[in-house]
Amino acid sequence: MTTTAAERRLWAAPLPVTVAAVSAGLIALIVAGLATGVGQGGAISDPGPLTRWGLPVARYAHHLAMATAVSAAILAAVAIPFRTGPRNRQDRQAGQEHPMYTRAMHIAMAASVVWTIAALAVLVLTFSSLSGLPVSADQGFSEGFFDYTLNIATGQAWLSIVLIAGACATLFAAVRRPAGVGCVAVLGLVAIVPMAMVGHSAAGDGHTAAVNSLGLHLLGVVVWVGGLIALALLAPQIAYTARHLSARDQGGPEILGTVLRRYSVLAGLALVTVAASGVINAELRITSFGELLGTDYGRMLVVKTAATLVLAGIGFAHRQWVIPRILASTRLLWQLIIVEIALMTAVIGVSAILGRTPPPVPESLPPDATPARLLTGYDLPPEPQLSNFFTLWRPDWLWVAVVMFLAIWYVRAVVQVRARGISWPLTRAVSWLFGLSVLLWVTSGGPAVYGMVTFSGHMIQHMTLTMVAPIFLVMGSPVTLAMRALPVRSDGTRGAREWILWLVHSTWSKIVTHPIVAAVNFAGSILLFYYTPVFGLALEYHLGHILMTVHFLLTGYIFALVLIGRDPLPSRPPHFARVIILLATMVFHAFFAVALMSTEQLLQPDWFGNMGHGWFPAIEDQHRGAELMWGLGEVPAVLMGVIVCIQWARDDRRETKRLDREAERTGDAELEAYNEMFEQMSQGRPAAGR
Repeated sequence: MTTTAAERRLWAAPLPVTVAAVSAGLIALIVAGLATGVGQGGAISDPGPLTRWGLPVARYAHHLAMATAVSAAILAAVAIPFRTGPRNRQDRQAGQEHPMYTRAMHIAMAASVVWTIAALAVLVLTFSSLSGLPVSADQGFSEGFFDYTLNIATGQAWLSIVLIAGACATLFAAVRRPAGVGCVAVLGLVAIVPMAMVGHSAAGDGHTAAVNSLGLHLLGVVVWVGGLIALALLAPQIAYTARHLSARDQGGPEILGTVLRRYSVLAGLALVTVAASGVINAELRITSFGELLGTDYGRMLVVKTAATLVLAGIGFAHRQWVIPRILASTRLLWQLIIVEIALMTAVIGVSAILGRTPPPVPESLPPDATPARLLTGYDLPPEPQLSNFFTLWRPDWLWVAVVMFLAIWYVRAVVQVRARGISWPLTRAVSWLFGLSVLLWVTSGGPAVYGMVTFSGHMIQHMTLTMVAPIFLVMGSPVTLAMRALPVRSDGTRGAREWILWLVHSTWSKIVTHPIVAAVNFAGSILLFYYTPVFGLALEYHLGHILMTVHFLLTGYIFALVLIGRDPLPSRPPHFARVIILLATMVFHAFFAVALMSTEQLLQPDWFGNMGHGWFPAIEDQHRGAELMWGLGEVPAVLMGVIVCIQWARDDRRETKRLDREAERTGDAELEAYNEMFEQMSQGRPAAGR
């Protein structure tokens, strides 16, 4: 690839050009702040201009630095070769560290340091804003600040972000392997959780939908914006690679097109996530067209939406026109990237002010809120009936997104596999899609609605998550399908296929899929969950509820995978051992259910005892939930037992056919030798070979 003098000048100084593009966000922040009056002092208490303007600026710097750090690590882990060694060498780790990989790690480390400092600034300035105290070294400010960080939810959230950012900054300096870098990137993404828990989405109606949609929105923004900034800062190494590495090396002259295509896939998914989650969150904050144009919040939302549409158009131009003609339009590519960064940072600048602007919908619950609304954030549903479990819906947008992504991916993978002439049983596809439908129902349908107000509803949700949905998902064999559908990378990078293989063969996988560990985790977690404060945390806190759902689903999936799955595992127990494990867990479920039916002590009385529905006594509902646990646990267990027996019989028939073919090929030599050994022993002669 040849480069012009103008392009080399642009590549030689990416930082000033990128900083200039990022400055557009600061300009947008100042304009939005002046338009909404954020910079004006309050009538009752005024923390001072440092806090009024410093807080949105610190938020702006925080968002950009976090996005850049995490996205640079993601690119290093999935899109950039680790080494420069020859492609055909057996040991691909023999070459030197790829210059683009080194640059990406430097970007991630530097950005994470800025992220840590900005998060700390947000923590201090947020306290100053909420307390109305100017930032100072006075004892009163210090005492209030430490109480805020230790005892107030917003302070705890931002303190956790500071700790995560600091941990990422340290680990990026110490970890070099792609596997470790990928794990640190996941740790960085965890910071999205406390960010989604504070702000406009943390209070008021629609709490669950608002928090989940905001979390998805932040995830899309991090990948989209941070990826572009990281690409701009990687420009010098991209030019160096194009000029100095040969086509035989990993990450040679074609690396620019390769990285852009891979980023384009991530950016496309991020765009859909940002757009969909933004619409959902706006619908919760804006209730009429008049509020959209007649309030500061609504007008800034319109500006943000318009800029996002322009960015989507530029991204479409990248994918359709620029990337396919990369050899002829390299300069145009970088110009579009710089323009896109300027627009994106402007959107983030507006968002920083948007977070300081009260939405039209009140953020606090009404004074006459019912006990159920105070506890769950929602009014009581109708009295539970069987039909209500299938007609009532409250979309949990996190799980809606997960289900939609997995369904689309699976169908697309099946189409790709069949197009290459590889057969894939239709029953597996039906099983996978049905399992996803069950997962969607249990997280957004009646079980999710009643699971927060009654113990029996919670138990339906629990047992469906851990015993019903995993059976159908496991029978879909998603890992086997992924191995057949996903392309194999030969350029030294790790794509989805390589990461799946790494996970399957990892030490962690060997531990959690061990039959004893899987069974103990599946059964023992029930005791730990219901007879410790974990149950109360899962009911009271949104994050606890998400972790509960993930845990139940994963433990059930791993247990079913060990017993009836066909996907590859580090080791799989023999069939008779599977039957024993299944019988043991059935006995444990029955024992736990009977014990729960016999007790008169109410679990989580502060929650279920104060719901105020008046339908039935809470202890009676707990006994009903124990009965449901027994039924919903034993029926799927029997189904798994039937599947294990069928697989056992099929594997025995397959082994018998193999032995018959072997006997026909060798003239039954093994059996003849066995009989001859016994004949020699009966005649008192030593057997041959002894």
